[in-house]
Amino acid sequence: MELVKNKETVEGYRLIAGYLGVIFILVGIIVFLPLLTLIAYPEEIENAKYFVIPGIISIFIGYSLSFLIKGKKKGDLHKHQDALIVIAAWIISIFVCAFPFIMTGKYNFTQAVFEATSGFSTTGLSVVDVTVTPKIFLMFRSIMLFFGGVGLVLVMTSVISDAYGMRLYNAEGHSDKLVPNLAKSARMIITIYSGYIFSGTVLYVIFGMKPFDALNHSIAALSTGGFSTKAESIGYYNSVPIETITIVLMLFGGTNFLIHLFLLKGKFKNFFQHCEVKFMLFITAAALPIFGFLLFSGFSYDISESLRVSIFHIISSITTTGFQTVPTFNNWSSSLLFLTVILMLIGGGAGSTSGGIKLYRVYTAFKDLYWTVRDKFSHKRIIRSDSIIRFGQKEKVDKAFKTEVYSFIGIYIFIFLIGTFIFTLFGNTLENSMFEFASALGTVGISVGITGFDAHPAILWTTICGMILGRLEIYIVFLGMIRLFSDMGNKIRGRS
Repeated sequence: MELVKNKETVEGYRLIAGYLGVIFILVGIIVFLPLLTLIAYPEEIENAKYFVIPGIISIFIGYSLSFLIKGKKKGDLHKHQDALIVIAAWIISIFVCAFPFIMTGKYNFTQAVFEATSGFSTTGLSVVDVTVTPKIFLMFRSIMLFFGGVGLVLVMTSVISDAYGMRLYNAEGHSDKLVPNLAKSARMIITIYSGYIFSGTVLYVIFGMKPFDALNHSIAALSTGGFSTKAESIGYYNSVPIETITIVLMLFGGTNFLIHLFLLKGKFKNFFQHCEVKFMLFITAAALPIFGFLLFSGFSYDISESLRVSIFHIISSITTTGFQTVPTFNNWSSSLLFLTVILMLIGGGAGSTSGGIKLYRVYTAFKDLYWTVRDKFSHKRIIRSDSIIRFGQKEKVDKAFKTEVYSFIGIYIFIFLIGTFIFTLFGNTLENSMFEFASALGTVGISVGITGFDAHPAILWTTICGMILGRLEIYIVFLGMIRLFSDMGNKIRGRS
């Protein structure tokens, strides 16, 4: 009778390294994908080496690390190790994808990391001059937006089992498990995401965009990334149909994917009852006349043009996309900049591709204010259960939920103030510093010119930190770092 040997159980940092091997392989594939651009633009073949070399190295490292867990039983992740894996996955992706930019000799290390971070965080701030940049690099930026928007770990969990992927999936900020099976849920999200991009591309082409530009803008709009192939962004086309398509894609990108499922299944009541959808519609309706009036009174726009510019930039700001139809924001009034900052700080839906504080948190804070005032004037014997409608059902808002909401908002605003202060240290006005860092932390990408190719390295690294914190929603970064330093401390104490 043949004895069955128990598989070796892998856990701790060896298990983490094995998971990161999957990320290295995935990133290697991502770096190879821009080479497909050469089919349409073979004259750019000389740029292939910038992608082939880092792609091969990344896949080789990943394949080597995968042997740590291949054919072995995977143990449980310890407390907050899931956060550590997610942080490491994003850092690996950013640094590997920075190398094609570095290898060109046109960008230094800081600039390259900045561009890659902006791509994966779906921010859209850039040090790249799109008027002279090869198309293979423009497509590379959009590919980073695609994977950053849908989520690196979401893609990873589409190929690994539920048992090992769920904690990573949640740690990256996803709450949109569409079906009971996690891997199938991840694939469904990617399918919906890709379907929207294809539809957007086709519509863009129909209304006058070239296919290459259409694909890039469709990815950028849905991922709420804002990278454009034109220096003037969407304003280059001066087309109402193109702006309308962009608005729809931005709204889709700023909405939780579980809510998309309601829409696709025709459950319109559940879709419009979702607190984030209602709140976004309310904010848009409230901001539109104010924006319109300020543009009408401050610029040479007529009423229709004021409303057209207003609706586009309200949606672009609150979905944290960063597309624009105006040449610059430097001539905007302080009141317009202030309103835009507020929208960028609020952000889009939880579990969407957008950044910001997130609509449900701000909505809960306003509802709690209403509940507090209501209870002050109500009969003390009346007992009410506070709730909000999320994902088609009532969700109780207890004290713990409120504490989490207010804690996150407080930390977010604190980081926003720190970043703003750092920007002012380099001679920037308070107004511009608030606008630029709100754009970075909210992963928006609208700029008044503080960040760019010639920006001071400290400005760029502050922005890089802001983009990462904004994309990963702060807590996960703190938890991962606490876990890492705690393990390092324990190891040092163990040796002493």
